Amino acid sequence: MLKRLSLITMMILSLIFAPSVLAQGPFEPQHSDPMWQTTYWNNTTLSGNPALQREEGNINYDWGTGSPASSVNSDYFSARWTRYIDVTPGSYRFSVTSDDGVRIWVDNNLIIDAWYEHGAQTFTADTYMGSGHHLIKVEYYEQAGFAVLQLQWQFTGSTPPPATTGDWLAEYFNNITLGGSPVLTRQESAVNYNWGFNSPVPGTVSSDRFSVRWTRTMNMSAAMYHFTLTIDDGARLWVNGHLLVDGWIDQATTTYTGDIYLDGSITIELQYYENSGQATAQLAWSPNGGNTSPYPTPPPSSGTVVVDDTDWNFVKNGSETGWRVAYEGYNGRLTWTYNNDTTRPNYNWAQWNPNLTSGYYEVFVFIPYRYTTTASARYWISHADGKTLRIVDQSTTGDQWVSLGTYRFSGSSGDYVTLADVTFEDYRTRLIAFDAMKWVPR
Repeated sequence: MLKRLSLITMMILSLIFAPSVLAQGPFEPQHSDPMWQTTYWNNTTLSGNPALQREEGNINYDWGTGSPASSVNSDYFSARWTRYIDVTPGSYRFSVTSDDGVRIWVDNNLIIDAWYEHGAQTFTADTYMGSGHHLIKVEYYEQAGFAVLQLQWQFTGSTPPPATTGDWLAEYFNNITLGGSPVLTRQESAVNYNWGFNSPVPGTVSSDRFSVRWTRTMNMSAAMYHFTLTIDDGARLWVNGHLLVDGWIDQATTTYTGDIYLDGSITIELQYYENSGQATAQLAWSPNGGNTSPYPTPPPSSGTVVVDDTDWNFVKNGSETGWRVAYEGYNGRLTWTYNNDTTRPNYNWAQWNPNLTSGYYEVFVFIPYRYTTTASARYWISHADGKTLRIVDQSTTGDQWVSLGTYRFSGSSGDYVTLADVTFEDYRTRLIAFDAMKWVPR
């Protein structure tokens, strides 16, 4: 039962100031996590039950012959760090010193692979990151002896990689996991296929149980873009490092959509697999409604402003299949999803964008009665003086407005509130509601 036994006064659990970040656009949420989400295991394979989970500020460790913590072995341990960052578009050099093995991914691309025993060595890799948020993942293991792990990155230039404005790089595999070497690599002008029961390339690619990876870099004018993906069977779509569609399941012909703000050099990656039966893969996109700005801009209001989950200036993103709607709450509708325990690639987020005149406003969130079992809803308030995190126990308050505090707002696109499904509670054990937000002049 989702209904709570009683309603008590909501508690603001903590108030933490976060550093300013560079946003992708006015709809971009606060993706930069000020801390690494870290997990340690008492083995070298990152497997089984963790020995320790915690947040860490930097990866800059020289443990010597010691241990990272009392619950972690001094030898034969492993660890994984994940963190989302926002960056200025450009090329970046990653540098890591490790003893022993280390692997580093940027947006699911493995850029450093030194997964073997060695003394302290430094490895570097250069990669281009466009505007917006990027997922950094680091994995490490210590065999025996000294233990070192130190990571840093720095901006090296703003020149993007060569943009391909025409063709996709297509890689075909005769398995459903994109595993091993491709059996065919070629350039393709579009992803617009309905193969039916046939093979994409008879004699080379299987008619069933095959997979394809399409990648492309192109320049896109500043706008909100609407992506449409029709597939049979599974697919995952990354746009500028963001997992926009996650439909990696066996299914009949299904259409997914997603919206994202883009500007400049953008990388698109589509992964697809066909298990059996008919095969379809069709991808298209267009500016959302022909707008060249992220959202319409009516005259700003100096009075009370409410943004509901049904309004044009409420934007949600992430895994399309993760969102749910219930017809209750403020104005008779709310949006909800299950929680994530950490910043997984398919996490869901939403953003409320008021159009204010400059001044002081108290910010309220409407907590509905049901679909609110999380004790750790993390609301980021973006205002004229930075970004503030308020952690709210949604489970203790129902059908009422709850204050997140009073702040000075600039009357610009930098005024917004974001909420993600990342609560750091056990995976998919909580419900988190996304309903209305209110700004009241003070």
